[in-house]
Amino acid sequence: MSAVRSHAVRINWLMVAGLLWALAGPATAQGASPVACKRVVNPYPGTRYDGVDLTRIRAIGLPCPDARRVARGAHRKALGITPPLDGIRRFRWHGWRVTGDLRGSSDRYVAKRGDERVRWRF
Repeated sequence: MSAVRSHAVRINWLMVAGLLWALAGPATAQGASPVACKRVVNPYPGTRYDGVDLTRIRAIGLPCPDARRVARGAHRKALGITPPLDGIRRFRWHGWRVTGDLRGSSDRYVAKRGDERVRWRF
């Protein structure tokens, strides 16, 4: 009888351990907190945007150097696109889906690729 009981206890402990492991699994990008990255200083020298930085860069699911590269590259492409009448600019850049909200005093952008997210302001 005690062998059956110890086997049942072991199974219960394995079930509890499995449940705890499932609940404490790795954080997904949806639940992860954004990481603040350094601004991109003066990405357009010698143009009418000279001295204007890409600020408030936030990354989810990728390191800051990559997030800054995405913000710089996607924003460079965005400036070459005619602004739409509704004020929301949508395009793709190197596999990223980029949305730019041009309404308001500053432009706000979000780039998404799978679980990765990059936000910035211009």
